[in-house]
Amino acid sequence: MNSETITSGKLYASANPDTVSPITTTTTDITKTILDNKPAAINLAVQFFTFLLLATGVFLLFEFYPQLEQLNTERINSAIGIFLVFLSAFLLLFKGGFFLYNLYLYIRYRPVKSVTDDKLPTCTVIVPAYNEGSQVWATLKSLADSNYPEHKLQLLAIDDGSKDDTWQWMLKAKEELGDRVSIFKQPKNMGKRHALYRGFKMGNGDVFVTVDSDSIVKKDTLRNLVSPFVVNEKCGAVAGNVKVLNDKKGILPKMLNVSFVMSFEFMRSAESRLGSVLCTPGALSAYRRTAVFACLEEWINQTFMGQPSDIGEDRAMTNMIMKQGYHVLFQRNAHVLTNVPEQYTGLYKMFIRWGRSNVRENIMMAKFVFSNFRKDSKFGTRLLFINQWLKMIMVYPALLLMLYFVITHPILFISTTLFSILIYSSFSVFFYARKYDTADSFWAYSYSLLYTFGLFWITPYAIATAGRRGWLTRELPTTR
Repeated sequence: MNSETITSGKLYASANPDTVSPITTTTTDITKTILDNKPAAINLAVQFFTFLLLATGVFLLFEFYPQLEQLNTERINSAIGIFLVFLSAFLLLFKGGFFLYNLYLYIRYRPVKSVTDDKLPTCTVIVPAYNEGSQVWATLKSLADSNYPEHKLQLLAIDDGSKDDTWQWMLKAKEELGDRVSIFKQPKNMGKRHALYRGFKMGNGDVFVTVDSDSIVKKDTLRNLVSPFVVNEKCGAVAGNVKVLNDKKGILPKMLNVSFVMSFEFMRSAESRLGSVLCTPGALSAYRRTAVFACLEEWINQTFMGQPSDIGEDRAMTNMIMKQGYHVLFQRNAHVLTNVPEQYTGLYKMFIRWGRSNVRENIMMAKFVFSNFRKDSKFGTRLLFINQWLKMIMVYPALLLMLYFVITHPILFISTTLFSILIYSSFSVFFYARKYDTADSFWAYSYSLLYTFGLFWITPYAIATAGRRGWLTRELPTTR
């Protein structure tokens, strides 16, 4: 047939515009079309059931509202009930005031604009990699393509004893980029912290930038990231703006993409106004050289409960630099796209690692946050710290109350929880829709449902096992 071939079950357009040649759609064509549209169908189904659940929760709440009023009355008539009412009111007022304060700070936040080429500092970019495969090559390519003066940029890639073909992809990057990148191989897997330590020791830049090996930066990311060091001598570290790279590959990445926007563009914007971003993420962060070397040996030799710390290297470095009196800022205009887990197992392992790190570094922060660690205002930093500790302190009481509520009033628990998710997550939906895309913003509801019913155990488990070591992710799949 004299025509232009188009696959996936679509019609063939005849070369003659006056005629259309019919085709016979085969079973293979139909099957391929279904498979191509399967992700969209699954996404639609998940969002449909999300709204169905939330609507059910609202219906049940209004249906059983008299029972809820009776329960509240019974609480007021008991000493324990009165205590719980006052405690709930206090937490609600604190959280509400904390949110409004963050909203005020967010509105006032402005990222630092990029300085000119002649003012940009010399910069060493360190990329540690373990079992990353071809993605490390893409990461290095994106960094080399940055709009940053080549003579001011040093690019170091360190293979931390990978068991896959990561080193071969680093060799490929070296072959293509030549002297623009230097690659090194650890004698064995020693952990990300040791790979970064080697990079810090070898780097010659006035600013160090760390980038995860599963991340892609935009052309202007590096220059935007390091500009605060030029205009603000108090700046000791800068956090980049992390978004999800693989958000088209699964439902979990879509949820996390919305969650990351809230975590970075809202919360870290507010923290930045206080000069106290609590964590500079491994995906993209920058540090002043003098600040790093002032704490480098303490950082590499850090221990927790007598064991070497092999997780939370980013939060630890943030704490140690903040302790020196430096400000830690966030650059909304320094974008990085990073891969996140696509399966539940990988997701909860990542959250456990983050949770354990959070426990450890909140304890470390307690050692200096109420001292005169900074000449200017310390109120905001201390408020952030108190909020962190309130979350930790209330974990187990909240868990016990939740279990009691589930056993004694299951329907009321389900209805009030679903209604709370609807109210609480609506701000995330509005925030994301206003800045990016309305359709994707609704994943905030799905994420809240997942976290409330499928990941609620992470924080109590992380607190109870804070002393355990191990990265938990990035291991190669076991073959049998």
